[in-house]
Amino acid sequence: MALTLEQVSIGLAGRQLIRPVSLVIAPGETVTLMGASGSGKSTLLSFLAGDLASPFTAAGAVSLAGVALDGLPPEKRRIGRLFQDDLLFPHLTVAENLLFGMPRGARAKRMAKVAAALAEADLPGFGDRPPHTLSGGQRARVALMRALLAEPRAMLLDEPFNKLDAELRQSLRGFVFGHIAARRIPCLMVTHDLADVPLGGRLLLLKEGAVSHA
Repeated sequence: MALTLEQVSIGLAGRQLIRPVSLVIAPGETVTLMGASGSGKSTLLSFLAGDLASPFTAAGAVSLAGVALDGLPPEKRRIGRLFQDDLLFPHLTVAENLLFGMPRGARAKRMAKVAAALAEADLPGFGDRPPHTLSGGQRARVALMRALLAEPRAMLLDEPFNKLDAELRQSLRGFVFGHIAARRIPCLMVTHDLADVPLGGRLLLLKEGAVSHA
């Protein structure tokens, strides 16, 4: 279930923000892309997710597990995404947030999955809590479990550790990368912090529009 980019480029105002790049991300692998602010890292993720906004343009092909994603709306791509902010719904409980993106099915079965996810996140019994009562690290773990419960076939991480303190960042990195690897989900992460790169993981650098191996 690899995520494959073939000669993908991003344009803005008649110029190439990102020159053509080809990449294959294996199941369970997290590839990191680093570059300066405004270089187009997050824009590339938006293209992969299917929500690239004007005035940006893109070319090239993207496929997941051999299935072309070109032209598919975001909800059909089955790509999970984590951002700097956890984006939990404040008017919903933790459990309701987790249920939000899950496939439909019997309520008892879905609630059992929620309970199992909270246990995995070391948050048993937190289902009835409103998100604002959780710490930053707890909210980040709930955001990841919500993304995983939607059964994504790939993940995109947009500086998800950026707003956490150093100690919390370290523990959350292990939590996120461990779950992605265990579920054999290909993942592309953009960051500005070299410490975010998974141990032994591939690192790509985006500079002046060109993507190269570090």
